[in-house]
Amino acid sequence: MTDRTDDDLIFGPKGGLPRLRAIMRRLRDPETGCPWDIEQTFATIAPYTIEEAYEVADAIEREAWGELKGELGDLLFQAYFHAQMAEDAGLFDLDDVADTMSDKMVARHPHIFGDQSRDKSAEQQSADWETIKAAERAAKGAKGVLDDVAVGLPALLRAMKLQKRAARVGFDWPETTQVLDKLLEEARELTEARDTLTLDAIEDEMGDLLFVMANLARHLGVDPEAALRRTNAKFTRRFSAIEAALATQGKRPEDSTLDEMDALWDAAKAAEKEK
Repeated sequence: MTDRTDDDLIFGPKGGLPRLRAIMRRLRDPETGCPWDIEQTFATIAPYTIEEAYEVADAIEREAWGELKGELGDLLFQAYFHAQMAEDAGLFDLDDVADTMSDKMVARHPHIFGDQSRDKSAEQQSADWETIKAAERAAKGAKGVLDDVAVGLPALLRAMKLQKRAARVGFDWPETTQVLDKLLEEARELTEARDTLTLDAIEDEMGDLLFVMANLARHLGVDPEAALRRTNAKFTRRFSAIEAALATQGKRPEDSTLDEMDALWDAAKAAEKEK
């Protein structure tokens, strides 16, 4: 039978983190909890965790500060959910999660929590951070340079991490112009062979092109995921302007010609530049 002594906490409006923890435990109670929550596993919840992280990023990208609190709450709940499932399985609990992160942050900031000088550049701090992380990976038994770059990361982000890790050991083009040359080479290969390659081979060539694009972004100091999200938002904004303009004429995109929509796109683009 579920312990009801925490009802005041669960139904209290200002219970903070302990309230959320109590709610999560109640949801996972094997006798009186929610059937859906009880049957979930790490694998079934993981996609929701990824989705919530992207929604946080989306709110930040749109500067929707009124929404950010709720999106961060959704993401926080995911951490509580995974921690509760781990506790149910006897693996670890939420306090262990917090302690692990606290230990990591203290160890990775010796210039704040240790005896190292805080008087160093951001570049030097980043280099020190990577040195500490490399030591952590070695302690975990990682042998290859790329061993622990997570496979489940978004492809562009993983490409960046693979390239950064390889660059640390000297496997990198020293000049951005060399990356641009490689980009042109890959684009030319794809263009020239697109009519003769199989779909599988085209996918392989397209992957090479995207990988070089990620490399170029890294050399230019740009996050390719953020850049593409920005362009996605731009496309959505401008296409919505096309739809709105057509609606004033009693038309929809499918009722219009490409020339009409191109003209409206150019108008939307010009209007943005005037702001």
